[in-house]
Amino acid sequence: MIDGNKILAVITARGGSKGLPGKNISDVGGKPLIAWTIEAAQGSNLIDRTVLSSDDDAIIAAAKSFGCEAPFVRPAELAADASPSADALIHALDQMAETYDYLVLLQPTSPLRVTEDIDGAIEKCHVAGASACVTGCEPAKSPYWMFHLGDGDAMTPVIESESPITRRQDLPKVFAPNGAVFVTQVPWFRDNRTFYGPGTVAYAMPQERSIDIDNALDLTIVRTLLEIPADEAGKNPPDCRLLKKL
Repeated sequence: MIDGNKILAVITARGGSKGLPGKNISDVGGKPLIAWTIEAAQGSNLIDRTVLSSDDDAIIAAAKSFGCEAPFVRPAELAADASPSADALIHALDQMAETYDYLVLLQPTSPLRVTEDIDGAIEKCHVAGASACVTGCEPAKSPYWMFHLGDGDAMTPVIESESPITRRQDLPKVFAPNGAVFVTQVPWFRDNRTFYGPGTVAYAMPQERSIDIDNALDLTIVRTLLEIPADEAGKNPPDCRLLKKL
């Protein structure tokens, strides 16, 4: 709760991933991938309740074993490849007997996100009076150095500028959402069914906590990073000191 406003966190984890089957319960650092998100949510000083939205029995069982509530099963029509996540979140809100002022979406594919990131995004959204807050970081590659490919692989800049930018120091700062934490005011989200709008603000996270597992390489990188001992056993994931070596 923040200033009397109740907060619901929803962990979305469907079972039908085609790119990386079974990823939400795959072993990562000695526990299911989803456990990292559950434990980060459990450490929050602001979240009033955390629930799982899933259609998959194995995911539900794994989440429950780590103390996460799974009070309902997501309908199959809300768990297809093309199903909007907004529909699953509205469904979750509708299953709650209580009403909530803020909704927090936490995706299991961001296991390096920590409790500090969750509470920081909630506070940023509330203090700013924003309709939503989205976490992200400065991308490793700037879009100012990217190109569209046309006929014959002709290159045209993604972002036009009067003259080419050749030094990294001269690049404008950009922000790339990382999928780790999404916060929104519930009434606004019900009306707009998105986290993005004129009133959305950004919460910056470091690159080392911004890996979003989308494929087998991402999973291998995270597993490797988590093999590095944390400074204090049982605490937050370690700094990703192997990034430069991979």
